[in-house]
Amino acid sequence: MNSTNANKVSRHWIDGAWHGGGTVRSSTSPSTGRALGDFFDGGGDEARQAIRAARAAFDQSGWSTDRSVRSRALFLLADRLEEGADAIALMLCREGGKLHQQTQWEVRGSVEWLRYAGASALLQSGGRALETAPGTFFRSVPEPIGVVGVISPWNSPVILSIRAIGPALASGCTVVLKLPHQTGLTNGLFAEAVAAVDLLPPGVLNIFTESGSAGASELVDSLNVDGISFTGSTQTGRLIASKGAQTLKRMNLELGGKTPLIVFDDADLSVAVQQIVIALVAMNGQFCCTGSRVLVQRGIADALRTALVEAYAHVRLGDSEDPEAQLGPLIDADSVRRVDQKVSQAGTAARFLVRGGPVLEGPLMSGAFYRPTLVEVDSIDSILVREELFGPVQTFELFDDEADAVARANATDYGLAASVFTRDASRSRRVGKAIRAGHIWTNCWGVLSEHFEQSGFKQSGVGLLCGPRAIEEFQEIKVYATVDPPLLQPRDGTSPED
Repeated sequence: MNSTNANKVSRHWIDGAWHGGGTVRSSTSPSTGRALGDFFDGGGDEARQAIRAARAAFDQSGWSTDRSVRSRALFLLADRLEEGADAIALMLCREGGKLHQQTQWEVRGSVEWLRYAGASALLQSGGRALETAPGTFFRSVPEPIGVVGVISPWNSPVILSIRAIGPALASGCTVVLKLPHQTGLTNGLFAEAVAAVDLLPPGVLNIFTESGSAGASELVDSLNVDGISFTGSTQTGRLIASKGAQTLKRMNLELGGKTPLIVFDDADLSVAVQQIVIALVAMNGQFCCTGSRVLVQRGIADALRTALVEAYAHVRLGDSEDPEAQLGPLIDADSVRRVDQKVSQAGTAARFLVRGGPVLEGPLMSGAFYRPTLVEVDSIDSILVREELFGPVQTFELFDDEADAVARANATDYGLAASVFTRDASRSRRVGKAIRAGHIWTNCWGVLSEHFEQSGFKQSGVGLLCGPRAIEEFQEIKVYATVDPPLLQPRDGTSPED
């Protein structure tokens, strides 16, 4: 890693140089509550500097016109990220609370997603050409939209940033990346990988850390920012879309989810139980695709209920660096209080099968731990069904037939993902087609690939990322038309050659 930012207060990377603006804050471990190190917490000033740098790089450098340089730079960034993967994954584990094996996957996956973006810089379509009428020729050419503001969340800041900046840079755009304060030290290590790529002209990729919203607001409001890619809550996404409409920005939004896990009576319960538990505890329940709803066909409800109660009773909580842990801490104590308050509001209509909750005693009491909770509900109007809790809380809901399962699955405002557990391939296709969600998994959960698009239906998002179409989110299409003049005839009737 670049020594200019190592072992010091973690700084911003703007216009090809380190910046120390803002307030120095401490990053703390959600596993222990102890301080891990210091970082600069920026805001509006850093955002404005970064926007100016990105605008100049787009307008004045050759980045937007040379796809070969873009491809090589993205492959080189992947190499630098891979070299620093161990340090980044360990710091992300300590700061974000995700289990170490999960942060290792995140960083390794980010490397591959960057390489996919590097390839897409070369493979992107060159547009079309057509003679639409005799002598009339049209040609279309994709062009980068300009400066893109990327606002990333704390739960997967590395890979969810790469998911947006990869295709944005591949298209020829320049980027201002706003990273969350909860991972301030991780952000600095990621910026070091960027700083080590000399093929990135100053200003092409700028990074700042912010705990507030002033810098993010600058990105959304600025006339010099042409597009926004945001990953986060639906509530914040609506606000960003509303503000961005004032300047008619291109919007790419991946928002909240309420993923139903639909278990039919012919499902292999050994597979279903394993996947349902993973779907809840992965990333400590703080994932937009967390399996927060179990929909089970009535005939096997007793068997599945018993199996899940047993499984959750034996989930091992632990420090994010504990290799034996299955569930780490939430991001902070405020999140623990918020989730528990929502669970407590479920009321008498909910029946607790497993009442987990905050860990208030023992060796983990200093961290932000929340034991898994399983709640049986009948009404789809329950707060636990309707709202994204962002914690290890799962509802248990019964259905009678396919139509009932689909109606329940579609009953929320969200449409990010769903899982279907059945041995009947035709049923899986029917149900998957009827569910309004961007990802449909059969007999599995959480399987993603950079080769295929990620998108949300309804209130779960606008636009898509990953896959061959992602680059189009950051492009405009310019159309050229040419009409050949008619061949002139001499007045005396002789040919032009005469």
